[in-house]
Amino acid sequence: MELTDWIVILAVTLMAIAFFCARAPASWSRENRARRLAGTRMLLQAACSLWAALLIVAHGLFALNGLPGLHPAPLQALTGVTILIACGCYWSIRGSKLLKPRRLFTAY
Repeated sequence: MELTDWIVILAVTLMAIAFFCARAPASWSRENRARRLAGTRMLLQAACSLWAALLIVAHGLFALNGLPGLHPAPLQALTGVTILIACGCYWSIRGSKLLKPRRLFTAY
């Protein structure tokens, strides 16, 4: 795939996350809106991180020509991909927890 296709995929993903997650009713308090926006921001970061990891894998490791002017060793590329995937997973877990409504009464 061309880089333009990758950018279109990222833009569509970010718009979908922003559309479905950033909506907050006017009756919500500022604290709930802040939680909702922080969760949305973390999901956007996770999407960007996973997109970058997939781009590195597709163009850095499996492409014949690689990225122009950049020829990292496979171990360096895999280390970067692993770090990006770990960050993406962490941000998506934290973001999804922030998007859930808070519980009024807890068991502990």
